Amino acid sequence: MDCQLMTRACACCLCVCSETSPHICVAKRAHPSADLFFKELSLPVAFLRTIALVSLKVSQPVVCVKSALFTSSFKVSSAFIIMSLPQQLRDQSDFDQLPLNIPISATIADIEEIKGFIDYFRFVIEVKTKGESKYLIYRRYREFFNLHQILEARYSSENLAKLGPNTCILPPLPGKIFLGNKKEIAESRIPELNTYMKRLLGLPTWVLLDEALRMFFYQTEQDSEHQPRALRRLRPNTRKVKQVKSQKMDLFSSPRAEAMFDFRGNGKAELNLKKGEVIFLLRRVNVDWLEGTVNNQTGIFPETFVKIIKPLPESDSEGESGGHTYSCLRCFLLTPSGVDTRDVCVQEDLSIQPSYKDLLSRMRNVFKVDDIALNYRDPDGDLIRILDDEDVQLMIKEGRRQQDKVKRPVNQFPWELHVTTTSDLSVYNTEA
Repeated sequence: MDCQLMTRACACCLCVCSETSPHICVAKRAHPSADLFFKELSLPVAFLRTIALVSLKVSQPVVCVKSALFTSSFKVSSAFIIMSLPQQLRDQSDFDQLPLNIPISATIADIEEIKGFIDYFRFVIEVKTKGESKYLIYRRYREFFNLHQILEARYSSENLAKLGPNTCILPPLPGKIFLGNKKEIAESRIPELNTYMKRLLGLPTWVLLDEALRMFFYQTEQDSEHQPRALRRLRPNTRKVKQVKSQKMDLFSSPRAEAMFDFRGNGKAELNLKKGEVIFLLRRVNVDWLEGTVNNQTGIFPETFVKIIKPLPESDSEGESGGHTYSCLRCFLLTPSGVDTRDVCVQEDLSIQPSYKDLLSRMRNVFKVDDIALNYRDPDGDLIRILDDEDVQLMIKEGRRQQDKVKRPVNQFPWELHVTTTSDLSVYNTEA
């Protein structure tokens, strides 16, 4: 037996190859009459030889090629799927019918550090659509991970040898890294995430229409309003970023303030000030906080710690200037000796829903206390303890529901945190 794959143009069978047989041994040679047959199928002889050799390697016979009058499809073992010409045409037709706003490619252009409730890096991604439009989106690794989990639940098959009509093999996502320099981790993930997005957008058309995938690559209003600081990984002609030339500050004309007291910032968003230092003012964050530069560091600081030498022009009031947008959260530390009130400003949008873990970590850093519990007040004024992300979601919903009843600055979160010690249960209303 020379091979397991036999074909001929006039009939459909599976038999033994021999010198006298009119059949074609595709693995060794091609019968002269087969050329016309393969041309009708738009498949080269060398291609079919390869399929035969693959079949022999996996020790599973390939069903022989049937007459061109009946079919033009090939079936291989479950490890290999050979697409016929009609199938190729159907897939091309499906792609042609896709909406023009469907993403077809995505490339990471840069990374940006965000000074949020915790400091993290996010990826600046240039997306190209079927309609040839381009735009930028900004995504964290956490959002890649959440998307992959959704797609796995919907389309992944536990048995790769038996893929169903609504299953496919998803590309692998680089795993989580818990220790190390955050910037170095983000930089190292760029090639892997580029490969992941390339393979993801190369999946069948019905996967590209998935709502979760489309929303991941959709440019939100927040994406469109953000101006990237740099796009180091794109070709110069691909995208231009407006560069603002730095100008030397004139000591006598620039808005500035003098630090009257020492101030130690909480996190990278806040400046560290020493009494007597001159801070060059950039803009007003809210009623109580300013953004400025000192010692080649840029950040925010409370106005009560400085004396204004030359005020900011009115055009640099909150919400009107460029650069980073800060949102402020009003926090209270409740202790037997009194209440310590803080405004925590973060480089996040007011619509964000932080995780319980991130809020707890930030409050520990702000108040320098580890054994704390997070709480919020319900409409009756009672404290409700927060234990997980679902409680955070309830707090935010309640705060938004009551935001019209409380007057706040435009960049202040509509919800507030009340921090207590874990063991102090006296702050709760336990009356039946």
